[in-house]
Parts: sequence; structure tokens; C-alpha cells
Amino acid sequence: MKLLVLCLCLAIVPAFAAVDGVIVNGTTGQPQPNTVVMLIQPTQAGMQTLGTTKTDAQGKFSFDNNDDQGPRLIQAIFQGVQYNRMVPPGMPSTGLQIPVYASTNKAGTAKVVQHFIVLQPGEKEMTVSEGLLYSGDSNLTYYDPVNGSVRFYVPPEATGLGSVTVNPAGGMPIQRPALKTKDPNVYKIDYPVRPGETRFDINYTVPTTNPMTFTDKEIHPEASSNLVVPSGVTAKSADLVLVGQEPKTQASIYRIKNASFKLEVDGIGTLQQSEGSADESGQPQVEEVKPRIYESLYWILGMAFAILGLGSVLLARNAAK
Repeated sequence: MKLLVLCLCLAIVPAFAAVDGVIVNGTTGQPQPNTVVMLIQPTQAGMQTLGTTKTDAQGKFSFDNNDDQGPRLIQAIFQGVQYNRMVPPGMPSTGLQIPVYASTNKAGTAKVVQHFIVLQPGEKEMTVSEGLLYSGDSNLTYYDPVNGSVRFYVPPEATGLGSVTVNPAGGMPIQRPALKTKDPNVYKIDYPVRPGETRFDINYTVPTTNPMTFTDKEIHPEASSNLVVPSGVTAKSADLVLVGQEPKTQASIYRIKNASFKLEVDGIGTLQQSEGSADESGQPQVEEVKPRIYESLYWILGMAFAILGLGSVLLARNAAK
């Protein structure tokens, strides 16, 4: 019985353990003093701040008497940018190291390495899903709140453009508004691009025309740009080169050759058809319907990385010649 009580006490100890660690400046490699650090608890009602402190001269921080057993989020704020680390239940919460980086608004610090466009034409409108994959500098955070750290072009006939989904490296997807700039049809996102890869998902619609045409413009010439259409849909343009099909969905993948391009779309289809939604009685079944961008998200990612791999192979072959 004594052994059982001892085991139970040891199991309870981590729930009352402190949360502590050190904030390290990834740009200088030195501990970062006087940095605001918050301990946050995600709840169904939103984010609850459990405590706020500042790092000492050695960059150390600590939160004592923390008796919460749920997931916790440590958030450090440095030069106006937030850096987060999630502490799952049951994982060590002491001796944590959280990197922060110096911020710069110098253009070119973060670059777009992949841009893909998915067209899903319907009878009345065509859904357009775009993805921008940014690669941040390894030692700096790119943050330009005035001009927008992230910029993208949207055709003038586009409708339904609202929030953009940001997928930071190692973090949870979040929403940010698309803000107009002084440049026609160019939008910006007030969001820092930290070291690593960050993906921005943009979703809007354009009205169906006859013939169905789509005009767009690339404002990131350094990126590899590709267009994807579902099975049964074709895209015709001198600005496109067909590079293959995605094996599972049979979606066609095109490489975009020119910065400004126009294409004609023939056919109707979606990237991922939903399964039958009626039971044996013929009655429709209630099902969860996610936003349209999520219908194709995983296929888009798979195809994007497949395209990147194909590009690497082609570059290697050309270099060997």
C-alpha cells in the first residue's frame, strides 16, 4: 500500500512542476535579457494568460506554482514579434530553450520558394486556392508591417477574399486578414516570416464565363510556380507546360512559364470528390463540411513537394550535361 501511495505521489508531482527555461537570441547566439515571456493556457473559451514575466540578465524565466495539467503555451515577445513553444501535458516543462531572432524589414530576407494555384471550376463560379511557401532567413525574422511581409496578387474580378490561413513552421494554423495595398489588386499580410518555412493559403472565387478564362500575375519571380486542375478539367495556354498528373487524384499539374499569364479552362470538377452521403433508406446524412481550402489542402501539399522534387531532378540532369 505504501508503495502504491508513493507511486501516486510521484505521478502527481509533474502537474505541480514549475515552467522555466531560457530565451536565446538565435541571431547572436547569446541569452536574451529583459524579454517579455507569457505562460498561456489554451481553453475552449480562448487563450487564458496564467502569468507574465521578464527574463533576467542571463535570459532565464520561470513560472512557479503551476498546477495546470493541460497543454500550455510559452510566448516570448522580442522586437514586436511573438515566438511560441507548446508544452504538451506530461512533457518536461523545465530547462526549456526558446529561440528569438532579430527582426529586419530588408526586402529579400525571406523568399517565396513555391507558388501553386488550384482551379476548381463549377457551373456558376470557379474556386481558386493559392499557396505561397516562404523560406525565412536562418538567423533573422523578416517583418515589414508597413508594406507587408507577405504580398500577393488577386485578379480584379475575384470575390470572397477574406482571411488568409498562415501555417507557421511547427505551429498551429492561424487566420490573418488580407489588406489592400496602394498597388492595384495587390494585397499584403501583416505577419512576420520567421526562420524556417511558412505557408500562406489564399482562397477566393471568380465568376464563370463562356469561355471560362483566368488571368493572373506572378509578383514573386524567384518562386517555382505551378497550376493544378482536377481530373476532367483542362487548362489551355501558351503560358503553361504540362508536367504530369498526380497519381491518386489524376489532377493535371502545369508549370507556369511567364509572370503574367492567361489561360482558358474547359470542364467542371473538384480536386477531391466527396463520398456518397445517403444511407440505405435514401435519406441524406448530416456531415461536417470544412472550408473549401481544406478539401484540397493535403493533396496540394503532396503535389507541391512532388513538384519541388521533380524540379530538383531536372536541375541535376541539366547540370550533368
